[in-house]
Amino acid sequence: MITLSGLFDSYGEAKLAVHDLEDAGISSDEITLLSKKADSSDEGDLKTAGAGVGVAIGGVGGLLAGMAGLSIPGVGTLFGTGWLISAFIGAAAGGVAGGIVAAMIECGINENDAHVFAEGVNRGGALVTIKVHEHEMDIVKRILKRHHSVDLAKRRREYEEDGWSGFTSSDPWDDRIGREDD
Repeated sequence: MITLSGLFDSYGEAKLAVHDLEDAGISSDEITLLSKKADSSDEGDLKTAGAGVGVAIGGVGGLLAGMAGLSIPGVGTLFGTGWLISAFIGAAAGGVAGGIVAAMIECGINENDAHVFAEGVNRGGALVTIKVHEHEMDIVKRILKRHHSVDLAKRRREYEEDGWSGFTSSDPWDDRIGREDD
């Protein structure tokens, strides 16, 4: 399986992408949603993202019904559900060097992208990560784009223009990966 991810500026956009992924036949077992915010009202999210009537009537189900809070060292409390969450919990519990970034890399996310994803989530964005078969890649990419997933190269440039050089956290063990000074 291949790991695809999309970073969203809002939890509402990410949530709607998850609904569409499930509607397209992607198993909830293959989707992870991670965000610092999960307290937005469904109504507000639907209005902001311009969701269709089907989503508004359907309510929260599938993957989103299992959202739970978890504490990630160096990032704080996050809300999430899905297969990738266990890797984050394992990294936090075991004090794995690299923490959230290392967990993403271990699960198939490119290291450069993992740093942008971690920074984006830390700044209030939402991450959707999906394990897909090759024949599902195109539909998943279209869904992520339709719901305005962030252009990672552009976002990296924006972060770098502000002096950012990679994800760092408040925990010393959580930002060691990819650092030359270790």
